[in-house]
Amino acid sequence: MLKITSRDNPKLKFARKVRDGREKGAVFVEGFRLAEEAVKSDLQILECFLTEDFQQNERSRELIAEINQKTQNTFQIPAQIFNSLSDTQNSQGIILICEKPETGKEIVEKAFNGSFEKFPLIVLLHQINNPSNLGAILRTAEAVGVSSVILTKNSADVFSPKALRGAMGASFRLKFWTNAGFREILDWSTDKNLTSICADINSEKSLWEVDWKKPRLLIFGSEAYGLSAEERSLVEESLIIPMETEVESLNLAVSCGIVLYEARRNWL
Repeated sequence: MLKITSRDNPKLKFARKVRDGREKGAVFVEGFRLAEEAVKSDLQILECFLTEDFQQNERSRELIAEINQKTQNTFQIPAQIFNSLSDTQNSQGIILICEKPETGKEIVEKAFNGSFEKFPLIVLLHQINNPSNLGAILRTAEAVGVSSVILTKNSADVFSPKALRGAMGASFRLKFWTNAGFREILDWSTDKNLTSICADINSEKSLWEVDWKKPRLLIFGSEAYGLSAEERSLVEESLIIPMETEVESLNLAVSCGIVLYEARRNWL
């Protein structure tokens, strides 16, 4: 295993750019569990950075052996330098730089037919800004059997370090179409015979009254503003999550989880 002793090493400079979102072709994967998920996936591992302490137990050594089968670029770096690279306060001593998975309309369409035999629903997230919220939504979406998620322009990056940690590996397996236009997606969903539906506090129909047997595009708006009146007018149906009158709203990730599990329960 090669050693890096300077924080100005070009490989560390590149890794910091990936961490900060300034290298669009790579993702920054930090922590034991996420590294395990990356190894299990089809991601190409470009580089691996470790502290000396990381290698002191058998499970860690087994993970390193698996990583070394995917890349020859494994480097040991001093803890102080590693901390300057880390995106967390209490790092576990392992960081992978991986090739970013492909995203786009074609990626979602390719997965469309087979995935709809399992669960006929695609999630659209419109200008979701909080990466931790986004990660939690992706984790739940995969758990219920959603295969594809679409994000509009001005949404958080699904491959940012915070979103990756929140998703706990789901980002490596879900199919994404990112930076799409809202109206473009609605036109696409109509062409694919998907019935669009959104959460709307003014809806008269609860999530329990929705026909979830239909193939659907399930839409959630931003944490702060939801969908505009113009955007809602483009959506075919709406639903509301019933709440006690004193409760103003639910966290977005919680709302997504409630609706997704109700949709899955009714589809089965």
